[in-house]
Formats: sequence, structure tokens, C-alpha cells
Amino acid sequence: MGWETGVGGNLVESMIGAVVLAVAGAFLYIAYTTTNVGSASGYELQARFDRVGGLTLGADVRISGIKIGTVTGQRLDPQSYQAVVRFTVDKSLEISTDSFAKITSDGLLGDTYVELQPGGLDEYLSAGEEVYDTQGPIDLFGLISKAVYSGDPASSSEE
Repeated sequence: MGWETGVGGNLVESMIGAVVLAVAGAFLYIAYTTTNVGSASGYELQARFDRVGGLTLGADVRISGIKIGTVTGQRLDPQSYQAVVRFTVDKSLEISTDSFAKITSDGLLGDTYVELQPGGLDEYLSAGEEVYDTQGPIDLFGLISKAVYSGDPASSSEE
């Protein structure tokens, strides 16, 4: 009266394990293909910001809320101490030279992304060029602390 399964039990356990691995692989494949994780096609542009906040590699680049590219790199310019963000833009889109780039997020706890606002000129950026008109993320905590402490009479200097 033992719990010995013998050769037939090992075969069943192996089959169940193989099915579990196949299902996990199928889920990973579906997630990879539907979220465009592997795609960074298009041409690359860059923009400089005073700070990037929570912007990460792989973050979206959007126009009017629609994803048109992906953040592919970030570095610090040692001369100006600005953050240089590289990103791709869909090759079917032309971004005018007077476009505006800002770092924003979907609400307080949402994803941080680069929002491009197209300009009106008929001159367009080509691969490797820079969007010069930029705005970094708004420092909400700094604004809140200013609002909280600006009304406190103890924080003002006494004469």
C-alpha cells in the first residue's frame, strides 16, 4: 500500500510538465507579438530634457495618444548635464522641424511616455536629427510641497 507510481506514473507526470511548458511558451509568444516589445522599427530621433522623471527604455512615443514609436536610449550629456533621449518614430510619419516633445504620464500612477506635438512647417526631421523644443515632466511633489508650505506662517521669515 505505498504511493509508488512506477513507469506509467513518471510518463504521465512528464506529459503534464510538457503541456504546462507548451502553454507557457504560447502565452509568452502571444504577449511578445501583441505588445510590440520586439519592434523598434522606424527612424531614430533624439531630444534633450532637463530631467526625464520616470521615463524608461521601451516607453512609448505618442502623438495624440497613439503610439508611434519607442524610447531606445538615454544618456547624460557631460557638457550641458541634460538628459538626451533617443527614440524611434514610425517610418510612415514625417515629423516637422518645429515639433514639440514633452515627457508626460497617464495620470498620477500611469506610464511615463514622450508626447510629440507636430509643428506646422513643411521641413521635416530625418534620421538622427533632434527635436529642439522640449519640456521635461512636471514635478508634482515639488508643486504640492510649495502649496503646503507657502501657506504656513512658521515657514516665513520673521522680522
